[in-house]
Amino acid sequence: MHQKRHPMPRQLLALALCLPAGLALAQESEDGFDTGGKLLLTGGVSQVEGAAGGGLTPWAVIGGYGTRDQVGASAFYTRVDVDDYALDSYGVLVGLYDRVEFSVSRQKFDTQAIGGALGLGNGFTFTQDTYGVKVRVAGDAVLEQDSWLPQIAVGAQYKKNDQPGVLAFVGARDDSGVDYYLSATKLYLDKSLLLNGTVRLTRANQFGILGFGGDRNDDYEAQFEGSVAWLLNRHLAIGGEYRMKPDNLGIAEENDAWDVFIAWAPAKHVSLTVAYVDLGNIVIADNQRGVYASLQVGF
Repeated sequence: MHQKRHPMPRQLLALALCLPAGLALAQESEDGFDTGGKLLLTGGVSQVEGAAGGGLTPWAVIGGYGTRDQVGASAFYTRVDVDDYALDSYGVLVGLYDRVEFSVSRQKFDTQAIGGALGLGNGFTFTQDTYGVKVRVAGDAVLEQDSWLPQIAVGAQYKKNDQPGVLAFVGARDDSGVDYYLSATKLYLDKSLLLNGTVRLTRANQFGILGFGGDRNDDYEAQFEGSVAWLLNRHLAIGGEYRMKPDNLGIAEENDAWDVFIAWAPAKHVSLTVAYVDLGNIVIADNQRGVYASLQVGF
């Protein structure tokens, strides 16, 4: 099967080109436009679809290191290698005054030899673009340590896949869709502990890589996602995540995903996350486990 090229969308290219200039401008505090006031790692890293949080799930935090009077931004590249597949994800986000976050990212899913077994050709690749927005609606995970209320945010991620024909063949109903989520994040600085819970309304199959909805189910379902992180020191955190996923396609059972991770921030502008990840069954391949690595730069 001929695999079409999927050019980088203009929005992603423009944001990527403007990011360095925007960050330089953001550091000119004499104009009242400043960045960099948050504590290390409290803005999270970039999850696989581009929002600030853990590797698998968004948190209620706003990405970048900008506080309520500042603008923050970050860019990331993530590689996931499991037994029979590989995923590359990269993108950028901007956080405005610790209130609103905009993100754009691209996921490229390489089927490797499984693509050949399915008749698509070895190395057949699905490409998905994701556009996200998140708004903090209550609480402050860092500043409100004397309150029981966690930081709460609502968000949405619009996803568009480039293989409508293949998706229809496997039973997916759509090649694009929107996920909606509500996240609550509580940081206990005295215990160096972060807890996060996210409820996602979704129709996505394998994060959207295999389209949206299916022959088994085409309705939105609420899925739970959870994270726990322990800050060993101001530069190092360890933790784990669990992400439930719907099971919409009759062609193959879809399992939940989980990981255990370590995140290291040697300096404020750079962080590296490495994880062991289990994605479960993906189409005809069971027990897809492997390594997740993500590099992020931010201000």
